[in-house]
Amino acid sequence: MARYILRRLLLVPFLLFLFSIITFVIIQAPPGDFLSAYMAQLAATGSDISAQQADALRQQYGLDEPVHVQYLLWVGNILRGNFGVSLEYRQPVMDLIGERIGPTIVLALFALIFTWLLAVPIGIISAVRQHSILDYLFTGVSYIGVATPNFLIALLLMWWAFSSFGVNLSGLNSPEYIDAPWSAAKLADFLSRIWIPMIILALNGTARLSRILRANLLDELNKPYVEAARSRGVPEWRIILKYPVRMAINPLISTIGWYLPQLFSGSLILATVMNLPNIGPLLLRALTNQDMFLAGTIVLIYSLLTIVGTLISDILLAWLDPRIQMEAGA
Repeated sequence: MARYILRRLLLVPFLLFLFSIITFVIIQAPPGDFLSAYMAQLAATGSDISAQQADALRQQYGLDEPVHVQYLLWVGNILRGNFGVSLEYRQPVMDLIGERIGPTIVLALFALIFTWLLAVPIGIISAVRQHSILDYLFTGVSYIGVATPNFLIALLLMWWAFSSFGVNLSGLNSPEYIDAPWSAAKLADFLSRIWIPMIILALNGTARLSRILRANLLDELNKPYVEAARSRGVPEWRIILKYPVRMAINPLISTIGWYLPQLFSGSLILATVMNLPNIGPLLLRALTNQDMFLAGTIVLIYSLLTIVGTLISDILLAWLDPRIQMEAGA
């Protein structure tokens, strides 16, 4: 197991380097740069800056350098722990991300735990009780969860709560606590409101994962080793949990690599609709305004989360199914 993990860890630096190149190329792909977008915004409001000011800003942010030089400067600063200054906000990038990373992590972890706590039992019950009322109920709900965008569910809930009870569900804190320092009262208010976006964010994942687990478990339950265990008088619950579930859950674990960064983005449209203070809307604004340092750092964080999620998936899969280590060693 240790050698298997070490081989995976040795790939991380190379993958991060590769992702950094892809990230920089994507951010630089649109025509123009931040300064041209900024000048266009000023022109739309009737303002303007002189050519000398534009040249000074372009030189200040290194936008007058060739693309490969900009990339080397950017990566060099990152290796020294300097992620740059946001071109739009005029603040250090890590300060802007730091303001949102706490709520983002809490919401992502809550949604991930909630998804698995629901998806695994639902998938097992649906497979074991195939064609029962519970199976049909879970199937119908899962189809709704997969087919309905989570931002639409959020809009319906927000409309219902405000029209029926006068309660505003947007944000992770009530208006009186938004700018207040953290305290026991603000934490209690945060925890009382986070469960709504948590459930909405987890609905789609729960529906998909439970259907995957059900299908794989149904396939495992029909295999000869299950019938052999039954013939030996092994209790049914032990038969199901000891081998079939372990085998059927492998595809769910392999999804952690892409599911983790998706949760951290908070589902961009959902975060925008519910005014959630997470990283997703910040990335959208940075990409819109071609704020290369801010957008590049956030995309690199998502890339790192993808790598970490895939690494976690590989380790868990190797622990659950030792054949994976043997095949990797071969």
